Amino acid sequence: MLPDGGRPVLDAHVVAGLREVLAEGILPGATDTAAAASKETLAAWVDLLGEVEKVKHTVAAVQARIAVALDEATKASEEKQGIRKERRGRGVPSQVGAAMGQSPNAGASFLGDARVWVQEMPFTFEALRSGALSEWRARILVRETSHLSAEHRAMIDEQVCGDLLVLAGLGGKRLTARIKELASKLDVHAYVKRLAKAESERCVSVRPAPDLMVYLTALVPMKQGVQAYAQLKAHADAVKGTGDERSGGQIMADALIERVTGRDAADQVPVTVNLLVSDETLLAGGQAPGVLLEGAAAGVGAVPAQVARELVAAGMDADAAWLRAIYVDPQGRLLATTSTSRFFPDGIVNLLRARQQGVCATQYCDAPVRHADHIVPHGEGGPTSLANGQGLCVRCNHAKQAPGWSQAVLPPDHPAAGGRHAVVTVTPTGHEYLSVMPEPPRPVRRGQAVDERGTLSCRAAPGAIARPRGRPRRRRARASHADLAWT
Repeated sequence: MLPDGGRPVLDAHVVAGLREVLAEGILPGATDTAAAASKETLAAWVDLLGEVEKVKHTVAAVQARIAVALDEATKASEEKQGIRKERRGRGVPSQVGAAMGQSPNAGASFLGDARVWVQEMPFTFEALRSGALSEWRARILVRETSHLSAEHRAMIDEQVCGDLLVLAGLGGKRLTARIKELASKLDVHAYVKRLAKAESERCVSVRPAPDLMVYLTALVPMKQGVQAYAQLKAHADAVKGTGDERSGGQIMADALIERVTGRDAADQVPVTVNLLVSDETLLAGGQAPGVLLEGAAAGVGAVPAQVARELVAAGMDADAAWLRAIYVDPQGRLLATTSTSRFFPDGIVNLLRARQQGVCATQYCDAPVRHADHIVPHGEGGPTSLANGQGLCVRCNHAKQAPGWSQAVLPPDHPAAGGRHAVVTVTPTGHEYLSVMPEPPRPVRRGQAVDERGTLSCRAAPGAIARPRGRPRRRRARASHADLAWT
């Protein structure tokens, strides 16, 4: 279909056909091996590699156009509905993220950059559309000009992206340096304000790393960061000179922890760890991993069964372990919980966090649970119950309140639910997205043996985790036996 002007209309079916060609097509020379490929075939492969890369850049530009058009049309529609300006379009980032298979936060980030490309930086957008500029470098242009006026941003856009031949040779670092050089000349006061704003955003963050490690990151002014690193490096060099067998990096890491906590790095540091683990793993030698819920130092992630047992055992040795029971039915759906210790609030929120393993229920979203939400809104008759509840992050909870959004709980016997709690979200455009809660740890069954020292007697209903009677006896941090009194 060719409208006025002769330009083809973008259609999802046409793009799907192109994607199928790319996915199913054979390489030049009809082979994926280089054993018998000629020089001409190798050259054809390199040409194809470059063109496919340009297609990726063009696709990003097309997605930007679509996202901005969706945002503007949604806001115009909501304006006609009388919705306040600050509330218009707040569901669009979630729609963009879901359509692109990304989190709502990533959708919001892409939409923000897309607005700048389409509305304020025509040369950048044209370079992206033609395949001469990658999405990553286009985002650098947005980031490094965010403190400038629209006029100055447009000038940098033309100077940097107006000549595609010059742009093609700039890597990320050189591109950043070039933009900063131009920005400081155009508006030195804005550049100084940006530096002051950056300093005000100093912070410390933690994020999970593989193998039960974390990245402890400090965002600080350059002079302070360099000074801190230099002192840690000097300390490590001095300690290495005494014959210490640790590596320089290990010494620096240990010194950082010692100076921050006031404890030796080898000491046990008292922390609160929310560990979701089945009694089969805890008492019967099961191999199902535990799960660190949101709020733990390591973030959300699986913990091997043996490590989970050692964590609990170490807590008991320190007289610092509290256990609570979460009851499940034979299919593994959470039903109720016993009262918690004084460190945790009672109520349904605990169950929602446990059922979702601390992560927002929205598809693709990895943000921690912050709000307990009614799937069917309370104002529409939705009950305040576990079945009608879900844990959401702040952004996702606000997005579903936008006009045209609805949610419903699938029956447990629905094939898509797989016996677990599942929620279908319908966006204003009629697209449906399914969120299925992760499978909880499996409970021990009646009469299941613990180990060679005895058996576990489960008098509770099948599938229920028995509640500990009294304080567990202290024990060494060993994973092979369970010295707990259970009923």
